[in-house]
Amino acid sequence: MDYYHLKVANIERNLPIIRITDSLEIASFVILGDSELVIHAAAELKKKIPEADYLITAEAKGIPLVQELSRLLEMKRYFVARKSVKPYMTDPFVTEVNSITTQKKQILVLEKEESDLIKGKRILIVDDVISTGESIKALESLVMKAGGVIAGKAAILAEGDAAERKDIIYLEKLPIFPVKDSFIHPKQ
Repeated sequence: MDYYHLKVANIERNLPIIRITDSLEIASFVILGDSELVIHAAAELKKKIPEADYLITAEAKGIPLVQELSRLLEMKRYFVARKSVKPYMTDPFVTEVNSITTQKKQILVLEKEESDLIKGKRILIVDDVISTGESIKALESLVMKAGGVIAGKAAILAEGDAAERKDIIYLEKLPIFPVKDSFIHPKQ
C-alpha cells in the first residue's frame, strides 16, 4: 500500500492512499480517535477563524474537531447536522449532499430547536476536510434556511481543487491522486 506523508499543526501522519473510483485515489484522513491531531489542529485553526456565535459540522468525522474548537473558544454549544431524520425531531430542516467519500446522496438534518438558536447568529462551518465542497454547501443551505449568517468555513485540510478556493480557511493542502492506468480490462 502507498502512503502520503502529511504534516499539519506540527503533527505528522502517514495516510493510506485509497482508490475511491476507477480514476481517483485519495489519502484517507480520519480524525476520529486521533486526539493528538484534533487538539493541535483546533489550536491552529483557532488562530485563523473569524468570530462566530456558534459552530456547526456534519455528522460524524467533524465532531471531534468542532468539540475541541468549541472548548477552546469557550462556547457552550455547537451544532451537528445529522445524516438522517431522527424520531425525536419535531420539525427538521433537511438538505441533500453528495460527498466525494460517500459517493451517494445523503441528507443533512437540523432539529427545529437548533434552527431557532441559529436564527440571526454568526455560524462558522467546520469540517475535517473540504474537497468538492458539497458538504459545506449543504451546511450553508441549512444555516441560511434557519436564518443564520455564515461567519466562515474552516477545515483542517483542503483537498484537491478546494485548496484554490478563497472562501475557506484551512491549515494544509491534501493532494488527490489520479489513477495512472484507469483503463479497466474486460474479463476474459
